[in-house]
Amino acid sequence: MDNNYRILVVDDEQDLCEILKFNLETDGYYVETANSAEEALDMDIKSFDLLLLDVMMGGMSGFAMAKRLKADPETKDIPVVFLTARDTENDTVTGFNLGADDYISKPFSIREVLVRIRAVLRRTAEKNGEQQSNVLRYQGLELNLDKKTVSIDGEDVPFTKTEFEILHLLLDEKGRVFSRQELIDRIWPKDVLVLDRTVDVNITRLRKKIGKFSKCIVTRLGFGYYFDA
Repeated sequence: MDNNYRILVVDDEQDLCEILKFNLETDGYYVETANSAEEALDMDIKSFDLLLLDVMMGGMSGFAMAKRLKADPETKDIPVVFLTARDTENDTVTGFNLGADDYISKPFSIREVLVRIRAVLRRTAEKNGEQQSNVLRYQGLELNLDKKTVSIDGEDVPFTKTEFEILHLLLDEKGRVFSRQELIDRIWPKDVLVLDRTVDVNITRLRKKIGKFSKCIVTRLGFGYYFDA
């Protein structure tokens, strides 16, 4: 999925805004923040592809801001994902009745937020009939899933099929630890005998090929490997 999307994070907790901004930008998005609905409404809202909107804020609430945006023809189709510490059925229903595309309860994991955002943007693109480039990115590391190519800072790097599939799996599910057996089951054909050592050798080759991103493929001793973004 092409991550060249603009996201506006609106939350009166400045630290949370910075955490979300950092992680979303690491995942490839362009991000701006606002610490109130009033501040956000002074920005060029229609230029954003998604709003990550806190419900309970001093001054105008997230619900009130969303209601105003949904009433404006220029902003009514922008996807809204609510962030809230209020996890009651009535609040959830209110959010969806206002046209929310998703509703995430605090406290949440950053991984959950990233997954939900990808899903909302994917649904929105499909609804709008947009053709998405089937690409996975992490900063300057890019996998084109259609062409089966890998590039680093715009330069193509030769990969074997096995190396490509391992990197695809780790990058697609960043932060999840995969055991050697899981990697064997997911990557190699069922009728091929593969030893744990074979997995280690492929990981070593993969790290060498991705250069400065090699540190992102982390060994969790006794468990396996994961991509640390």
